[in-house]
Amino acid sequence: MQPSRSTSPPSEGPAAAPGALPPDAAPVLVGLARAAVARALHVRGAPDPPPPPDWARADGASFVTLTLDGHLRGCLGSLTAVRPLAEDVEQNARAAALRDPRFSPLTRAEAEDVEIEVSVLSPVTPLPVADRADAVARLRPGVDGVVLTCGGRRATLLPQVWRNLPDPEQFLDALLRKAGLPPGWWTDDVVLGTYTVTELREEDDR
Repeated sequence: MQPSRSTSPPSEGPAAAPGALPPDAAPVLVGLARAAVARALHVRGAPDPPPPPDWARADGASFVTLTLDGHLRGCLGSLTAVRPLAEDVEQNARAAALRDPRFSPLTRAEAEDVEIEVSVLSPVTPLPVADRADAVARLRPGVDGVVLTCGGRRATLLPQVWRNLPDPEQFLDALLRKAGLPPGWWTDDVVLGTYTVTELREEDDR
């Protein structure tokens, strides 16, 4: 499976696009994620990845998404850049494979067939809103990743989720459910932030 690259659509709005990545970003970062999963599962013959290039040693935030037979199998990541991007990708790949609380740990038998996508995030930008209706009106379907915090709860949905939930009302309700809050719920304590991503993924010809 050859890694490929896709960038969220550019647009005006509260979240800036992620910094430009070089042409080899997909093979480098997806390769690091796959190698990290293989090593975490003690797959026989799992190779050690080469040292990351200079650009991947700069701090960056990422999510790693694992899918199997078209179904989500794990997805965890970072919302803020607090460590080198290469290290962030490796750690999130291991976490998605082994520690996503929604799933049992990935098995060695699944490792070869699992598909891996790396999302490199822009900084999260606050999205001040007056109420739920204002939030629904200001969200950009297909563009925004959204972070919701309230009362010690926090949840995020990547921009890719818009593909399955294109309606902003449904997207916001899914975000509330992920935060452990009921659909349709809203208070003045809700804080929203948005970000965009650059998607790096593997094509279906591996």
